[in-house]
Amino acid sequence: MSRPRPTIKTDCKAKINAHLVNGTWVVTTVENAHNHSTISPQKSRFFRLHKYLEEYSQRMLDLNDRAGIRMNKNFGAPVVDAGGLENLDFQEKDCQNFIDKARQLRLGKGGGKALTEYFKRMRLQNNGFVYLIDVDEELRLRNVFWADARSRAAYEYFGDVITFDTTYLTNRYGMPFAPFVGVNYHGQSILLGAGLISSEDTSTFVWLFRAWLECMDGRAPKAIITDQD
Repeated sequence: MSRPRPTIKTDCKAKINAHLVNGTWVVTTVENAHNHSTISPQKSRFFRLHKYLEEYSQRMLDLNDRAGIRMNKNFGAPVVDAGGLENLDFQEKDCQNFIDKARQLRLGKGGGKALTEYFKRMRLQNNGFVYLIDVDEELRLRNVFWADARSRAAYEYFGDVITFDTTYLTNRYGMPFAPFVGVNYHGQSILLGAGLISSEDTSTFVWLFRAWLECMDGRAPKAIITDQD
């Protein structure tokens, strides 16, 4: 809503109507005539539905970025390989989005190892400390979750209603910080677990909530307060 994109209605009659009859879709009306210009098939690649960054291009973009090649030259490689920009199913912006996410997954040089070592030390100091790590296909650290004994004990008393919001803080790698927060008898906020996630998509949130639920012995809260996302 902060950047509205108003459209102009032309009262176009083009449409396809269908209804379900005994489990089968039956087309009843087809009107192909448009009263406005339409997108040519050559430009259909600009639609989000038609964009596709295949595994080979992903691998080359990632390798070139690791070698320090800037995005404008990095994007030029698949353009030349495909014989022209019009033959690609993706654009430079799609490549930039992929590289941004890949950089988050790398977690910096030695960052994943350092984090794992830190969790191990915390586990030795606190028997109630729990952590879970999620890695991708190349065994790169993707998401992490942790909770100490105090957070787990507090959840027994103050776990009826929690708040969850990933917009609170991000680290220098651009990974959203995802805290689970409750309120005690004095109206004070208490931490009931936390995570660092590589993205804010459905699969990531599913992993994070399952990790948190496993840590809390499968006891779900009665209500969760979060933002519109």
